[in-house]
Parts: sequence; C-alpha cells; structure tokens
Amino acid sequence: MRSFCSGFLQKWPVVAIIVQMATKSHKDKNKPGPVAVNKKAYRNFEIIEKYEAGLGLLGTEVKSLRAGGGDLSGSYARIESEQCWLVGAGIAPYQQAGNRQHDPTRKRKLLLHKMEIRKIRTKLEQRGFTFVPLKIYFNERGLAKIELALARGKRQYDKRQAIAKRDQKRDIDRSMKKYRK
Repeated sequence: MRSFCSGFLQKWPVVAIIVQMATKSHKDKNKPGPVAVNKKAYRNFEIIEKYEAGLGLLGTEVKSLRAGGGDLSGSYARIESEQCWLVGAGIAPYQQAGNRQHDPTRKRKLLLHKMEIRKIRTKLEQRGFTFVPLKIYFNERGLAKIELALARGKRQYDKRQAIAKRDQKRDIDRSMKKYRK
C-alpha cells in the first residue's frame, strides 16, 4: 500500500506540469491580436476618435484573415445611404477554396449602430476629417472586428515634429539607461 501511494505522488507533479503546458500552448494559439495593421495611418493622420465595428465577411475571407492575408494600406471607410463600407482593403484569396474564391478588393460592409453612423457622418461633413481603418483583429469570441479612426491629415511639418520628438525621447532613454544599472 505504501509503495502505491508514494508512486502515485511521485507521478502526480509530472501530470500537473503536462496539463499546465497543454493549456498554456492552447492560449497562445488563440491569442487575440491584430491580423492586419495600417501603419501609414498612424504616421499620416492625427487620430481624433476611435471606433470599433464588425466586418461583414465571406467564409473564405475569414479563413484567409486567420492565415494572415489582410492588407489595409490605402483603404478607407465611406458612409453611403446610412451604411458604412470599407473600400480598398485587400484580403488575399484563400488557397484551399478552389474555384469559389472571393474578390480580394471588394467593398465590405461595416457593422455599426445607426446612431454611431449618424454621429460619424456629421463629423465627416466638417472640413478635413477622414474615416481611416487602423487594424483588423479577432476578439475573444472569434468575431472579426475592425478599429476605425476619425482622423485629420497631418502636414509635413507635423510629421517632422513627431520624428524629432521620437528621436529626442530615444536619446534621453539611451542616456538614462547608463545610470539605471
């Protein structure tokens, strides 16, 4: 009897470690994060207000996005007749779909509440505002979402000032690193 208990207790930590490793790798696999990021939007626009919207996608588009086939460069959002559309975003064709492919650059419907659309429309009618997509990601429930921003275009001197501030901060951090040790 004694040998059975001691043998069981010796094996138990190994089983606990294996279960813990399995759950850890499972979390890393389904970790929500951006699938596509529009880096130029952060550089070329001053972001005023952010919105989250759902995406109306086909099945092959979802699978292609999960495989990392999204591109937001040069895309924008447009409001037409009380509906919001994503124009110019590219989702690569899904390889395993065969002949039932989607159009990579088609207009995609953005799912927003009507009150949000009306509020955005009034701000877009003001001079200088644009509606720019920032990133596409999958939330915890596995739904495709897009982060949009109401933005104003930066002038050339604004971009230069931002670069100068970033360089100054980098130099300060570099010099402070010597004294932290």
